[in-house]
Amino acid sequence: MKNITDEFLSRTVQHMLKNKNVYGAVFCVEDRNGSLSWTGSAGNIKPDDRYFIASVTKLYVTAVMVMLREQGKISFDDKVHTFFPESYIDGIHVLDGRDYTKEITVSHLMSNTSGLPDYFYYEKPKGEAASSLLGEDQSWPLELVIEKVRSMKPKFVPGRKGKVFYSDTNYQLLGGMIESVTGMPVGETFEKFLFKPLNLKDTYAFKNEHDTSPVPIYYKKEQVHAPKYLASITAEGGIVSTARETMTFLKAFFFGEFFPHTVLDELQTNWNMILFPGQFYFGLGLEKLWTPRIFSPLKPVGDILGFWGQTGAFAFHHPDSGLFFTGTINQASGFGHSAAFKAVLKVIKEVI
Repeated sequence: MKNITDEFLSRTVQHMLKNKNVYGAVFCVEDRNGSLSWTGSAGNIKPDDRYFIASVTKLYVTAVMVMLREQGKISFDDKVHTFFPESYIDGIHVLDGRDYTKEITVSHLMSNTSGLPDYFYYEKPKGEAASSLLGEDQSWPLELVIEKVRSMKPKFVPGRKGKVFYSDTNYQLLGGMIESVTGMPVGETFEKFLFKPLNLKDTYAFKNEHDTSPVPIYYKKEQVHAPKYLASITAEGGIVSTARETMTFLKAFFFGEFFPHTVLDELQTNWNMILFPGQFYFGLGLEKLWTPRIFSPLKPVGDILGFWGQTGAFAFHHPDSGLFFTGTINQASGFGHSAAFKAVLKVIKEVI
């Protein structure tokens, strides 16, 4: 890809810092066959630094869920309550006096169509609510999540057509389900199913509250110190990695190393637009960026598939060009994601 030079990519990652809320950025770009492989950084992050990939973790959950299905241990149509002790999750979805909990399926959780409210972010936009991480650090084990959700009103009946609500509660439940099926903590399942097979040395589920190796997360101008919280949200956003190792996983995901390539078509069915946080489409454990035509008026950009993280972490693939993108802008306020999006789009437009 002759238009994508080292100089061009260096300027691109430096430009990510022009957003006043971004103090550091790392940007990794590769093409399908590996002839292009570039990683660079700007500001207070180095190319090989470890960082919290936040909700990009959910893409790893998707891989595990598909692998468990391929092993015949689950079906996406399974009722979620059957993976937990009797009555353990009863009452988490009571709407207009009716308990819909036992109607929630695995697919509902993976597609954010369960209607379950978000246990942590309540009614506030995620960027604003993330400021609570600056306060008292608190662990959120599944038992506490369930207790909290029981006191909250669901958004809609599970699986209602055209309805979607991004809720980390869904992934906390998926984490509990994975532990029930595998008999291992989610972090150990990640290690066995994904990290070891890919020989990822700097990727792990954050558990040690005294571990300071990941670069600090920022909320606006302040550093976030929330090790108890981060150690308790493994399935929804607790993986630590580097841009290069996230790239290794991302390419394995889209190249079919974990499951038949035809599964990717299934994950892209029934897209629903998520308006907050940001604007993107959600499928079955997979996101698709919404790219307004004004950003590329002469030629459609096409699908950009992968996952965002609240910290500004990202992992995306653009099938039309064969390009892959990973990295972070390390800003939890919600401001600054546009810097990463513009960088990805800038590189794509050089080749389409």
